[in-house]
Amino acid sequence: MKLTLRRRQILWAYAFLAVSLIFFVAIRWYPTLLAFNISFRDWNVFQNNGPWIGLQNYQDIWEDLFKQRSAVRAAFFNTLRYVLIGVPIQLTLGLMVAMMLNSIGRAAGFFRAAYFIPYVTSLVAVAFVWNWLYAPQTGLINQLLLALGLPMQGFTKSPQQALYSITAVAIWASLGFTVIIFLAGLQQIPDVYYEAAQIDGAGRWQIFWRITLPLLNPVIVYLSVLQTIGFLRMFDLVRNMSEQGQGGPLNSTTTVVLEVYKEGFGSYNMGYAAALTVLLFLVILLITIFQLRVLQRRVEY
Repeated sequence: MKLTLRRRQILWAYAFLAVSLIFFVAIRWYPTLLAFNISFRDWNVFQNNGPWIGLQNYQDIWEDLFKQRSAVRAAFFNTLRYVLIGVPIQLTLGLMVAMMLNSIGRAAGFFRAAYFIPYVTSLVAVAFVWNWLYAPQTGLINQLLLALGLPMQGFTKSPQQALYSITAVAIWASLGFTVIIFLAGLQQIPDVYYEAAQIDGAGRWQIFWRITLPLLNPVIVYLSVLQTIGFLRMFDLVRNMSEQGQGGPLNSTTTVVLEVYKEGFGSYNMGYAAALTVLLFLVILLITIFQLRVLQRRVEY
């Protein structure tokens, strides 16, 4: 049977799509389904098997959430704090920088590259540099504080300051991506809207609140969802900047993902770790749905 050109094109399209689909199923779907399965078992990592125990792992997590000094309890609260602190600050700073870059002509490309470089830099390298900057005695920041006559700070060594110190690094590292996306959104807004507003006598704040912000809604929703997921999955910086990489001091910086790592590859409690992963997946899913429902606005002029 001789195939027409149209049918050959369709078959080639399916062939190319099948490669991506196979990769996605093998790398994404299968591990996800396996995690759900392991979460209901007392999994033995050495035998790659385990007896079915139902909801016991989830019950253990529930009980740990109500223990005053539980690492899992601290992990969930800390993860929530990372999100509530990091996402609003990152979006605000990103929009401010993007608007400034959008208003300049010369050297705009240089500044865009300068802001974006930290985003493509390895987080392990970023953590190494900031650990040196935060060092109690020899760190550059504390040396500057001493030069200004101010007391040195503990930063990542202080239970009160460690979470905020790591959050600041996370914001700095991802700011470039936020700036570039906001900048792309700003450049898509037609100038005719601004010209019409100026003719009508609108001030800068009125233009920002009535034109710029509403028309940036799709970008804000996209970045809100993406950055929220990023902070909910905090691991690299906490692992490389916290006390001994364990989310210290005193569990003040630990996250859910770090607890998954510690339970799964430290204590070999794979069932418990898988249950934590499933719960984090559900939290991310619910928050994402909530954000899409609440933040999305249809704006037309």
